Amino acid sequence: MIFSFTKIGMKLILIVSLTVIIIFAVFAYFSIQDQSENLITEVERHANQLSETIRHSTRFDMLANRREHVHNIINRIGEESSITNLRILNKEGEIIYSIHQDEIGEMVDKNAESCYACHAENQPLQKLSIQERTRIFRIDPDSSRTLGIINPIYNEQTCWEADCHAHSEKQTVLGVLDIAVSLSEIDKVADQSSMNMIIYTLFAILLIAIVLRLAVKNLIRKPVQNLVKATNYVAIGNLNHRIASSRRDELGQLANSFDNMTKNLSEMRMQLFQSDKLASLGKLAAGVAHEINNPLTGVLTYSSFLLKRAQDNPEMKADLEVIVRETKRSREIVKGLLDFSRQSTPRRGKVNVNEVIENAITIVSNQLKINHVELKKEMLNTLPEISGDANQVQQVILNLIVNAIDALGNKGGKIEIVTTETRLSPYGVTKIRNATCPKGHDLMDSEHKIDGRPSIKLKAKSGKNEGFIHLDPVYGNHNHHYGIEFNKNEIIKLFCPQCGISLVDENDKGPDCGAPVYNLIIPEQGILKGCTKFGCGWQKWDFVDKSGDRNFVEIKISDNGCGINKDDLDKIFDPFFTTKGQKGTGLGLSVIWGIVDNHKGKISVESVVDKGTTFTINLPE
Repeated sequence: MIFSFTKIGMKLILIVSLTVIIIFAVFAYFSIQDQSENLITEVERHANQLSETIRHSTRFDMLANRREHVHNIINRIGEESSITNLRILNKEGEIIYSIHQDEIGEMVDKNAESCYACHAENQPLQKLSIQERTRIFRIDPDSSRTLGIINPIYNEQTCWEADCHAHSEKQTVLGVLDIAVSLSEIDKVADQSSMNMIIYTLFAILLIAIVLRLAVKNLIRKPVQNLVKATNYVAIGNLNHRIASSRRDELGQLANSFDNMTKNLSEMRMQLFQSDKLASLGKLAAGVAHEINNPLTGVLTYSSFLLKRAQDNPEMKADLEVIVRETKRSREIVKGLLDFSRQSTPRRGKVNVNEVIENAITIVSNQLKINHVELKKEMLNTLPEISGDANQVQQVILNLIVNAIDALGNKGGKIEIVTTETRLSPYGVTKIRNATCPKGHDLMDSEHKIDGRPSIKLKAKSGKNEGFIHLDPVYGNHNHHYGIEFNKNEIIKLFCPQCGISLVDENDKGPDCGAPVYNLIIPEQGILKGCTKFGCGWQKWDFVDKSGDRNFVEIKISDNGCGINKDDLDKIFDPFFTTKGQKGTGLGLSVIWGIVDNHKGKISVESVVDKGTTFTINLPE
């Protein structure tokens, strides 16, 4: 297996291994030092106890001047293998007793390290701590270490009063007992501990490296490789590849974000493709519009002529009237399609909605019979007229009825049309068509739509994370799209995505939860306020609230057909989105939405799969 240190996993393993080596090395060093010091302290304690034992064992023999007995005691104790030297020195520094017979009678150097503590400035000290009486040395460079400890022999009353001694009462120290103990066993234990610590450290490092490598492989390398693989697929144009990660950590979120990105890219590519097709279709329509109008003019001329001649034939007259009316409407549809592509405003006039609906039903009456569709009407007789374009309103009704027939299929079913008058608050109805930051930068995002409408794009911060959120452009609606995760009840910081200026007024608090309020400038229509607390839906727009509730004509068209999938409800008004496969162009509902929007109305949909769909249209009077 070839290891590459350019990979993240190997870099991480190398960094962690070096860190572990340093930590273990420091720990091992101080641990061995501490262990060695503890062992030496223990040896010092035992050596001092042995020294005290020897001093007390020889005390009476020294008082009686039984030198042979003292020699025997010292020699017997000196036979212990760990004791390298045992001797007694008098106050002059002469060795008077020793396990080494050849050094008896020799004088020691008082300036040597072993004597200096008691003879500093030629003034013998009376009391020394055990640390001051201990020294560690080597007899020669190749020998093991030796611990030496001296124990002063103090003058006692029995000493200066004894017949055999001539010690003055004023003399404090008569001599010292010097014992040397080999530290070879201690050094072996320390060396063995060092070796064990090194072995344990290497084993721990190896084990950590193995565990870390397995963790990196499963937690980092595989997800990253999947991302790289998916990126390569996208690079060659395959936007249908999905990672489909079930993990909930950062890499899982990255994989899900990647899937969402490729999904959006795929949809955008399809939209661009459809846009190109529509642009080509528009050019074609513009080129042949005159040619289409010519035969329509001929049909209209001859059908009008026949209508005049069919005054005595009521049945034929009724059919010809339909032909004349629909030919005229066909010309208006061609012109209206071109006008809609140029985003022209409707030709307003007084429109009787009930009459428009009846005309639309007449056009599709044969289709209703063929598909065995039962049509039920509940239309308010006193329904007020609205201001709008009758042809465009009829186009909306006609398209929705045709869609309902398609949803019912060949098995038939029921379609219900209900008209009534209602009064609606601007809250949840009024569309925000323009919004800016205090510096005048446009906040509307036409590329990211919510329910077919351009959204309001804001920059958001949550802790150290940054992203974008898209607000629902309908005042009071809360179908916001979040590109960043927020905690429940978190206060969101909002900024202009272009200049970065804060949109939050910390001094202005929302009435529901007391959180700071964001302000969006609606040109010529005041300021839209909203709560920055995640989950709070409070909004306030004084400009539109002052106008109060408005009267609307409400049209409901329901069917008990196949219904619309919940995931598709947010997309049905998008251009080129269709649930009919190759049979649909995806333009019908987007045209309907555009017409309703141009009439300053509102359209909504409710649908349950296999139970039916209801479209609700509200048009202002």
